[in-house]
Amino acid sequence: MTSPPILHIHLVSDATGETNHQIARACLVQFDGVRAKEHVWSLVRTRSYLDKVLAGVEAHPGPVLFTLVEPELRRRLEDTCRRLEVPCIAILDPVLSALGAHLGLESHGRPGRQHEMDAAYFRRIEAMDYTLAHDDGQLVHDLEEADIVVVGVSRTSKTPTSLYLANRGFKTANVPIVPGIDPPDEIFHLRKPLVVAFTTDPTRLIQVRRNRVLMLKQREETDYVALEQVRREVADARRMFERNGWPVIDVTRRSIEETAAAVLQFLEPGEADNGGGSDG
Repeated sequence: MTSPPILHIHLVSDATGETNHQIARACLVQFDGVRAKEHVWSLVRTRSYLDKVLAGVEAHPGPVLFTLVEPELRRRLEDTCRRLEVPCIAILDPVLSALGAHLGLESHGRPGRQHEMDAAYFRRIEAMDYTLAHDDGQLVHDLEEADIVVVGVSRTSKTPTSLYLANRGFKTANVPIVPGIDPPDEIFHLRKPLVVAFTTDPTRLIQVRRNRVLMLKQREETDYVALEQVRREVADARRMFERNGWPVIDVTRRSIEETAAAVLQFLEPGEADNGGGSDG
């Protein structure tokens, strides 16, 4: 059985080309059996570089996806594709046109503007670094620097929710509540961070924990998955949350996104929109 012919696809961008790459991959996976060869042309901002791109398209004709804002470069690329009879697709144009019509504004033709490293970008990077370093009760000495501190018993989605919040720009630490072990004293004296507690249905929690035990190939039955002990563990944790006045979120039937949205509802107005609290 012969292999299907190779589809040459040219990704031409005046910036990093990441937008082209993601859209091309998302579309190509919808077609079974396609063998695609991606030709990536990034930072195309001069006539001389475009000449190399056009030579590449002529050597290996195939669809062209592009994000070029310079009118002359666009025209030359489109003319070449028309002559070669290959598709030439300005992938951002439909979205920009629709948004412009709705807003009554013209877009700025600035190469790579979508990738500018603004304050929000650096805030997300800083939040992710903090969250990774403060996962599962690590480095509790500087929890005061967090925007959000998540507490809860094991396997209540603390880590994935924290990472989701970090991607929104919130420094998020999470601290496990473990039976028979006193939580770190620091969590009871926090002033700036929002402390929010996660709880869940004990029966559902046992199912999640059993899956975890199987994944780790551990066969021994322990209190970790025993119904009465888990019920007591969840109830004891709930009483601790109530004593400290922490808002409680039941994650039993919530997705990570839904849980994160519920957490953000407890922030002060404005903080949830700005992606984090003070800059320190």
